[in-house]
Amino acid sequence: MTWMDQVFQAGQANAGGVVRRSIHDVERLVGLAPFVEECRTRHFHVIETGDQLVVLCHEGSMVVHC
Repeated sequence: MTWMDQVFQAGQANAGGVVRRSIHDVERLVGLAPFVEECRTRHFHVIETGDQLVVLCHEGSMVVHC
């Protein structure tokens, strides 16, 4: 099982929750572009904030309030 498989088979990902990973780890382990593409394939939303990537593991619409 690859690292990316482990990320997306986590309980939160399967339950439509939120997964957070360090950008450094993503870049080191799989690369940012492949990670974002996998999220896009799954119709997830990816937010970059500080040194973290936050993945909203659902297809629903997203509104940023502030």
